[in-house]
Amino acid sequence: MSTPAESTSSPSLIARVGALVWPVYEKLNLLAPVGVLALRLWVGWVFFRSGLTKIKSWDSTIYLFEYEYSTPFLSPEFAAYLGTAAELGLPVFLVLGLGGRAAALALFAFNIMAVISYPDLNAVGLRDHQVWGLMLLIPLLQGPGKLSVDTLLCRWFCKRPGPSA
Repeated sequence: MSTPAESTSSPSLIARVGALVWPVYEKLNLLAPVGVLALRLWVGWVFFRSGLTKIKSWDSTIYLFEYEYSTPFLSPEFAAYLGTAAELGLPVFLVLGLGGRAAALALFAFNIMAVISYPDLNAVGLRDHQVWGLMLLIPLLQGPGKLSVDTLLCRWFCKRPGPSA
């Protein structure tokens, strides 16, 4: 049996594991902003590409909004303009991290509306929308990260409280 003096002289198993793991965690924290940027780029490109598809064939887009998508409170033409504008504009804000949380929230809501308004969405399409929704939750809940215009603007303009006197 060890005495209290002996147990304090050697580091505990938790302390030894922590000493090994902590430097790895610190390195991963350095990569976190790059990961959040990559996530914003990925999901932003998905929505932006969809908007590009809509403007390439406007007649097809109008047709889809008239006969495929269910938008009961909006005219098909207005819904087509609104949806296309959202898919082309919001991803730019998300990728730049300019109003990043607002852009993520708007795209998150847009994503939900896309699922609701298209009743013939198959299982793979639904899973894609679920993944995009989960991806949008990260900038929505944690902000767009250190590699964003929001962070840059905050460094320049946000007043932080100084040390108390």
